[in-house]
Amino acid sequence: MTDARRLVFIGGLHRSGTTPLARVLAAHPEVSGLTGTGVREDEGQHLQQVYPRAKLYGGSGRFAFDPRAHLTESSSLVSQDSAAAMLAAWEPYWDMSTPYLLEKSPPNLLMGRFLQALFPGSALVVVVRHPVVVALSTKKWRRAASRHPGKYMALSALVEHWLAAHRLLLADAPHLGRLLVVRYEDLVSQPDAELARVQGFLGLTSPIPAAGLSDSRSQRYVERWESLRLPWRPGWWQRQRIERRLAAAIAGFGYDVSDLSAPGSWPATPPTQLDERHPG
Repeated sequence: MTDARRLVFIGGLHRSGTTPLARVLAAHPEVSGLTGTGVREDEGQHLQQVYPRAKLYGGSGRFAFDPRAHLTESSSLVSQDSAAAMLAAWEPYWDMSTPYLLEKSPPNLLMGRFLQALFPGSALVVVVRHPVVVALSTKKWRRAASRHPGKYMALSALVEHWLAAHRLLLADAPHLGRLLVVRYEDLVSQPDAELARVQGFLGLTSPIPAAGLSDSRSQRYVERWESLRLPWRPGWWQRQRIERRLAAAIAGFGYDVSDLSAPGSWPATPPTQLDERHPG
């Protein structure tokens, strides 16, 4: 069976930047990403049959609210048969001659301990992005994907989902042997430096190409957020709600609701859980 130390998992909430990072990593000569799968974004979650896909837990903006999406080493799904079945689903789409094999799926964010139990020595790289930007992008994405009323989520609920997901990540972190957190803002503003961190973490022998990373993709959301300062704009009350109820919790993760482009330091321990409510 494939040596688990070759496996690199990328996770992060939808719209956080997992796809750009996966693409530049897969362009490295020592790394193979899943290609030609025929599934959305070539994500491994859609190829395997061992664990449920994020869609079954509500999909983007919802899945982290469902306790079943948080898989650990105590899951009944942990077994050698599960590991073998997942690899069998993925291996046809990798170049098995490369030293590292990459699989990217958003729910890996909540599955690090599960993946580590199945594949000891594997690496997990998680991409995080400003919660307000992720919420604005997810809201637009969900609206474009479907007109069904069940797809609607308030902006504040999407921010609460971000907080719930990343609290779980921080709680899991002490149990993970190989975890690297990459801030999207750092990745696009100083790609060479941030990709050098990834290179060192994985042990790649040459630099990761930075082509395709752009620092302009968040600007539309910065402008949208600024527009919500005006009381007559649709959704302005959502900004007020986020600033009143969630700003302190967001600050605990090093982000500022008044400046979407200025991340601080990623916390070493889970911030105080100031507000555990969510829309269910």
